[in-house]
Amino acid sequence: MELLISELAEKCGVNKETIRYYERKKLLQQPSRTHSGYRIYSENDVKRIKFIKRLQDLGFSLGEIYKLLGVVDNDEVRCRDMYKFVSKKEEEVQKHIEDLKRIETMLQDLKQRCPDRKQLHACPIIETLIKD
Repeated sequence: MELLISELAEKCGVNKETIRYYERKKLLQQPSRTHSGYRIYSENDVKRIKFIKRLQDLGFSLGEIYKLLGVVDNDEVRCRDMYKFVSKKEEEVQKHIEDLKRIETMLQDLKQRCPDRKQLHACPIIETLIKD
């Protein structure tokens, strides 16, 4: 299946500039072109863009995604120090989980203090947040 850039963008839920940006950043390979110069993409490009977007949704930076794509592309240079990279990212994720658990505990505590029918100006949640 061959797709023009506008078709690829629509299929992936991104805009054309995003695709061009991914090409400049070498997240996508340069596409083949028609005789008139239009870019032609494949179903593999659709999968790759969806993979990139999913990783972004999970909090990965484009630099980190580029490194991870080295594994997909069997690129020795980008795969160098992969263990160190993965270990560092794992630590970051664990810290983020701990932070989210602290926030969850705080919200549960504030929810317990919240009366059902108080005026906004007497809300203990707001008072607690202002004090902190």
